[in-house]
Amino acid sequence: MTLAQRALERLQAWPDLRVGPASCGTGRALRSVRDDIVHFHSARDVDLHLTRRAIQRFHYDLAASSAIHLLPGSCWVTVHLDCEADVDLLLSLMSIALKAHQTPPAADEDGPGLAGCNFHRVTVLPRDAVAGG
Repeated sequence: MTLAQRALERLQAWPDLRVGPASCGTGRALRSVRDDIVHFHSARDVDLHLTRRAIQRFHYDLAASSAIHLLPGSCWVTVHLDCEADVDLLLSLMSIALKAHQTPPAADEDGPGLAGCNFHRVTVLPRDAVAGG
């Protein structure tokens, strides 16, 4: 079982989440009542709809993680799953995302993922390549 499959299996047990095709057309998604929250695109790459407000609040912590890729202007973050700790990080961020989606977006924010997830806009390199080894 891949790390993405393991994460999806764990998240499917959470209440109020439904599984279906990702709105971007690639992979599986978990959605709340209103929005797609997470897209599982491959065995290791996951896009999570955090909202701009949540990304701004946690920007420095997110940017410090080698598992997270931020795309300027996007309300989604890409999580690259290399180890169990990355799965745990995804689950923690999922809690933040669900809380962020409980309130409607502010007038100056995108609607529910209008720009779409980061799939095809992000290239995630394995950590070994980034570290030069």
